[in-house]
Amino acid sequence: MTIESILGAIVIGAVIGAIGRLLLPGRQAIGWILTIVVGIVAALIGTAIAQVLGVVTTDGIDWIELVMQVGLAVVGVGLVAGLKRSRV
Repeated sequence: MTIESILGAIVIGAVIGAIGRLLLPGRQAIGWILTIVVGIVAALIGTAIAQVLGVVTTDGIDWIELVMQVGLAVVGVGLVAGLKRSRV
């Protein structure tokens, strides 16, 4: 694992997490670091699911994979925000 792949995962995770957070209605009481972590996990799981389902990887944007990742980020942000809310 190289520095470039780690930084790429952080950037992609931040974007996926931010999109997921924006699509989730209401206020989420989680910080930006948790948003990035949720985004990274959602991106990894979304990619794995897309590969299992046989979604073809292209040179451009893989829209089906991206929709899966963002959907998982919405669910992940909702779960993390709900867990944080129940602790307070």
